[in-house]
Amino acid sequence: MSETYGRGREETQEERADRQWSELLQELRVAQTGVQILFGFLLAVVFQSRFADLGDVDRNIYVVTVMLGCATAAALIGPVAYHRLLTGRRMKPETVIWASRMTVLGLVLLFCTMCSALLLILRVALHNETALWLVGGMALWFLVCWFVFPLWAIARGRSGPRETDTDGGDDTEDGDDRGDRGREA
Repeated sequence: MSETYGRGREETQEERADRQWSELLQELRVAQTGVQILFGFLLAVVFQSRFADLGDVDRNIYVVTVMLGCATAAALIGPVAYHRLLTGRRMKPETVIWASRMTVLGLVLLFCTMCSALLLILRVALHNETALWLVGGMALWFLVCWFVFPLWAIARGRSGPRETDTDGGDDTEDGDDRGDRGREA
């Protein structure tokens, strides 16, 4: 009755989609909280008295940052709307796939928003080109933490069976057929 995906979990396609949806919601909760705080900060900046003192370049950076923040919020809230509109239509696996894609897009937009916000803040605070170097270094750090480490883990794979594996089999967390890729994330 239940299908097996890979040699991992034994679950039907619907059970797998339900589990993946729950995991995705947990990830979205973390990302959305950060976006809400950042976006709230950005919306408040324009009403501060010092905003009038900003030069054209800094105002343009601010506008780009607000637009990126808005796009980020849309991408990270999008999976909820997608799920709500498709609930009851027996499309959970497709919903999980598209919601996951929107989440990755949201993370890329969040990366851009944070770098842009940091650039604005550091330009105002430092008044020199050091701001660009600091933002570049922080952007590199974000890329490493958010993308390089996970991709490295996928490329590295797993050197042997987990200690809990009794049969030495392939027990991928997502229960898919990708072999040793995608483990130890």
